[in-house]
Amino acid sequence: MHWDFILIFLFLGIAVPIFGRRRVRQLMALHETTKALRLRLYASTAVSQWLVTAIVLWRTRSRGISLSQLGIAIPSAPLCLLVTLLLSALIFLNQLLSLRRISRHPTELKGLLPQLALKIFPQDTSERVPFTGLIFSVAVCEEAIYRGFAQHVFGTTSGSTALAILGSAALFALAHAYQGKRGLIATCVVGLVFGSVCAWTGSLLPSVVAHFVADLSAGFMAPSRIMAAVAVQQPAVASSDT
Repeated sequence: MHWDFILIFLFLGIAVPIFGRRRVRQLMALHETTKALRLRLYASTAVSQWLVTAIVLWRTRSRGISLSQLGIAIPSAPLCLLVTLLLSALIFLNQLLSLRRISRHPTELKGLLPQLALKIFPQDTSERVPFTGLIFSVAVCEEAIYRGFAQHVFGTTSGSTALAILGSAALFALAHAYQGKRGLIATCVVGLVFGSVCAWTGSLLPSVVAHFVADLSAGFMAPSRIMAAVAVQQPAVASSDT
């Protein structure tokens, strides 16, 4: 493996999880976040995502790796369109079921992800516009980095498609280690699904769109659902205290 690829993998596997954990600890230490803080968070995250993606594309192109080898292509438009629609629909349905589970089981509000969601997800329209830009950046950049670059390099190094998918999914899960054990497992499963779809279609399009749908639906729907569940839980707690 080339030295620059090794450095990129070390950054993705060590630095990214450490930075993510530190940022989450800082956010969770706050009683609440302000609009200005959330907007700065959206902007800084988008900039860092594009910067890393630019470096990855620069080094891969300098090594003679084509864009089509990274999945930045559509070998079969009908297949990509069909898979994109089906995968996005399944991801959206999963998000709805997850949010409904929170409403039905308020005890899950004590977990990290619901509390983090209330701190970073948009609270009004003025925040949803830049948040949408952030989600677009995250979907494009993370898929290019993990399903494009990492999966291709793992595949050419090991000679195995299965190991390539597994390696990229593990690296993707590590980047989301701040979500805790449950989030780590869920992210790894998503990485395996997205990686398999990319290997099958030869394109990042289905996973990029599904990634965008997953994050956007969560960002737009989760705050109101979580706050509604909190409102239901508080009277129950108050009545039990009396």
